[in-house]
Amino acid sequence: MNTANEYDFSFDAAQCEECGGKCCIGESGYVFISIDEMLHIAQTLNLTFEDFTQTYVRKIGYRFSLIEKINEDGYACIFFDSSNKKCRIYEQRPKQCRDFPFWNAHKTSCLTPENLILLQKECRGINIFNKKGE
Repeated sequence: MNTANEYDFSFDAAQCEECGGKCCIGESGYVFISIDEMLHIAQTLNLTFEDFTQTYVRKIGYRFSLIEKINEDGYACIFFDSSNKKCRIYEQRPKQCRDFPFWNAHKTSCLTPENLILLQKECRGINIFNKKGE
């Protein structure tokens, strides 16, 4: 992915280990998940597909999302471990989570400079490029 042309930041994934899961908590939202991802996570958790979907998934229109739970900071993904401040399925997390922060809404063409600074405050792995794009 050539992020220099589409985004005003780079991302250091090594920072995820220390952030406390800020991208997993906050306001209510959706963590969209594909059927293949559900099958894979269910297998990893030694659950049937039916048990997994009935326990962890909700239908949103024609799509599926992981459910949320109440957290001290609002809401959290059902797989966020509030004690350890980490994702319980990090290695199997859905594409939406793996792609963060490189979402369409965070592209240079969509993100104001003010919102870019807010995003950096939310995610310690974001490094904003200087004006020369370096």
